[in-house]
Amino acid sequence: MAEIVNLRRARKDKARQQRENEADANRRRFGRTKAEKAADKDVRERTERDIAGKKIDRD
Repeated sequence: MAEIVNLRRARKDKARQQRENEADANRRRFGRTKAEKAADKDVRERTERDIAGKKIDRD
């Protein structure tokens, strides 16, 4: 005898799985930890300060 399947639930489960797969792909593509973002920000600010300090003012 075959197992009885609720089609509405099957559609919802399939949609949920697709959303989860898409979310996982987006996390891999765009996701970065807060620490990684902060480290990049620190490097960028340090570089800007170094460049600003080496500029020659011509009055």
